[in-house]
Amino acid sequence: MEFEPWMLLVFPLFFGMGWLAARIDIKELLSESSALPRSYFQGLNFLLNEQQDEAIEAFIEVVKVDPQTIELHFALGSLFRRRGEVDRALRMHLNLVERSDLEEDKKQQALFELAQDYLKAGIFDRAESTFLSLYGTRYEKEALDFLLEIYQKEKDWLKAIDISQKLAALTGQPHGKEVAFFYCELAAAELAGKHADAASVHLEQALTVYPRSVRATIMLGDIALEAGDVAPAIEIWRRIEQQDAQYLPLVAERLLQAYRQTNRENDGIALLQHYLATYPSLDMMNTLFNAILQRDGAEAAYKLVRDELRQHPSLLGLNKLLEATLLDVKTERRTDIELVHNLVHQRTRGLAMYRCKQCGFKAKHFYWHCPACHGWETYSPRRTEETGAAI
Repeated sequence: MEFEPWMLLVFPLFFGMGWLAARIDIKELLSESSALPRSYFQGLNFLLNEQQDEAIEAFIEVVKVDPQTIELHFALGSLFRRRGEVDRALRMHLNLVERSDLEEDKKQQALFELAQDYLKAGIFDRAESTFLSLYGTRYEKEALDFLLEIYQKEKDWLKAIDISQKLAALTGQPHGKEVAFFYCELAAAELAGKHADAASVHLEQALTVYPRSVRATIMLGDIALEAGDVAPAIEIWRRIEQQDAQYLPLVAERLLQAYRQTNRENDGIALLQHYLATYPSLDMMNTLFNAILQRDGAEAAYKLVRDELRQHPSLLGLNKLLEATLLDVKTERRTDIELVHNLVHQRTRGLAMYRCKQCGFKAKHFYWHCPACHGWETYSPRRTEETGAAI
């Protein structure tokens, strides 16, 4: 492109227009900043320094001066809710919802905040209806998440299933695992009312949406055993090996008792020995220890624990070995072994716990639903020492 003399006139013109636009923007920015009350900047400074009480007081002053500050209303409402002042948060957000001049997008935001206030206050019916009103808005996914939380707290499992299915359709992410647990909860309620057939239907639904649902399989086996169908119960529980073998210790005692009822105790012990060799577990070893002690005596039980400890050293295994040793010790060394056993037992009490993988909560008993964080199937069926969890 060749240089033309007229370009000398164009360059100064463009430069002048740019300078003028910059001057206008700066003037507008200075004008807007000067229009904001001093309390606004004080509030921001308090927030940056994590002084929430002082920030709230400063922002309240701004709202008094300029009631049209929508974003400050939202900020104050959220601060109130986080501080536990739910009444003040409710008033703040209700005021926004009732404003006729509020844009639709801001009204939806106000409804979403209001619903969270109701939930925080424990007013579940109003929280539910407000979250339901957000279907089809940009808050739909978050509203569904909160609704799922509400229905689980209320133990309304049918609604929880419906919401989970809506979430799966909306996000494309599978929710079969948690839906299976909701069906198991429905089954448990039916069993409490002695309605085994209805419970079985729910458990089959659980396995349909999530074929690896070990809990559903365990419960189906329990129903079969209660009905006197011992052989089918055994076959049902044995499916767990294909679902998730780490859960086999949870049914080890059930399997052994069922085999005994069919006069096949030796077959049951052989099966548990196979499980122990293939899927080592302290709980499986404990079940086998008691079975072999009863059938073959103290020496055989001792050898079982000794061999297992050699292959898989652990303090819990050592504790069991000392217990087995005491069964057949009648010399003056018994007192010494008892002393060591007591010391090891005290040390291993914290290791013989189940631990939630999500929140770290420990318990003596296995839970499908963590009592601390309310996560589903977050407990490992193995003790904390086996999972390498910190004590």
